[in-house]
Amino acid sequence: MATPQESQSPQQRMSRGAHFDNTQTNNPRQSSRVQSPRSYQRPTAPKKSNGLQLRIIAIVIALVCVAVAGFVIHSCMNSQQGNNGGLSAGKEVTVTIAEGSGAQVVAKSLLDAGVISSSEDFLKELTLKNADSNLKPGTYSFVTGMSVKDVVRQLVEGPNTGANKLSVPEGLTVKKTAALVEKSLGIKADDFLAQAKASKYVHDFPFLQGVADDSLEGFLCPKTYDFSGKEITADSVIRAMLNQYELEYGSLNFEAARANIQSSYGISMSDYQILTLASMVEREAVTQDDRPLVSSVFYNRLKQGMALQSDATMGYVLEREVKADDLKTQSPYNTYLNKGLTPTPICTPSIASLKAAMEPASTDYLYFFIVENGSYSNHSFSKTYEEHQQVIEAAKKAQS
Repeated sequence: MATPQESQSPQQRMSRGAHFDNTQTNNPRQSSRVQSPRSYQRPTAPKKSNGLQLRIIAIVIALVCVAVAGFVIHSCMNSQQGNNGGLSAGKEVTVTIAEGSGAQVVAKSLLDAGVISSSEDFLKELTLKNADSNLKPGTYSFVTGMSVKDVVRQLVEGPNTGANKLSVPEGLTVKKTAALVEKSLGIKADDFLAQAKASKYVHDFPFLQGVADDSLEGFLCPKTYDFSGKEITADSVIRAMLNQYELEYGSLNFEAARANIQSSYGISMSDYQILTLASMVEREAVTQDDRPLVSSVFYNRLKQGMALQSDATMGYVLEREVKADDLKTQSPYNTYLNKGLTPTPICTPSIASLKAAMEPASTDYLYFFIVENGSYSNHSFSKTYEEHQQVIEAAKKAQS
């Protein structure tokens, strides 16, 4: 807490000279005879006025009172305002605690923002709660004049604002992720896309070996990320998402999945191909129950050498709803005209879709018809084309 600057009154020096008059005045009534020395009265200096002394004392007392009053007022203002911020109590302020900040640095940030009025009290509370090492970096919303107990509690719980947060839902493409990063973090989408190349990260993330088109499609893990207190760049965001993929998806047993698929369908699948199929499941399935069934349809078709015929793969290229004529357009992602999987995943799949691709349901289904249209819902799976056509006709009648 800053102390008020004390002011010292200048010393006032007052001098008063005594005037002595040794001359005699001519008084007509006075005898001209020389007077005896004993009868001569030497004039004396007048005494200092008692009134003047009282005035000086009064002035000194008044100055002391003014100084004391100023100190009291300043102290009261400090108790209601941030020490350096000049904010009155009850004002909402934002404070960002950088990653790796020590208790002293945190205390200074809070003091500067007017959240606390005493670093000492804050540090004592940290020690009391044994919370020195539990403070979480991030952007916080505080109210000036909060109790140190509430401030410490919030710092231990973690950031309480949405600032510098990135929430990536499941099923996004790299391009859509870039647009979301620009909106949430202010990094230009073009800069993000320019950085999102597998060749820039394969050395640190070996699971990127063998990807097609130098693409990170499928690997930008869906999650809510908090970059508060951290340097935010396209590179740091991408690394955070790849780290999360390695943490969550890397724990899955791809080796067992490959063996199971080989045994059940006679198909050799790489981890990357399983991820690609999972991305198609993500875009086609609607419910949790759909996922393993849709996955089984794709594997059954691959087993029989049939085209996968997924509208979602052309939707990835067109970035809009697919029409009938679009399915006649030649593209590596047109799974009506080309057999097998697409060159890359078409989105980042959820864990649920990836598990469905690793462990598909055991069925004979070759077709699925999934519609969610307002109040109308139809999730049908068929073994033959004739059954599939009957489902479609019934759906048309139900919606007409």
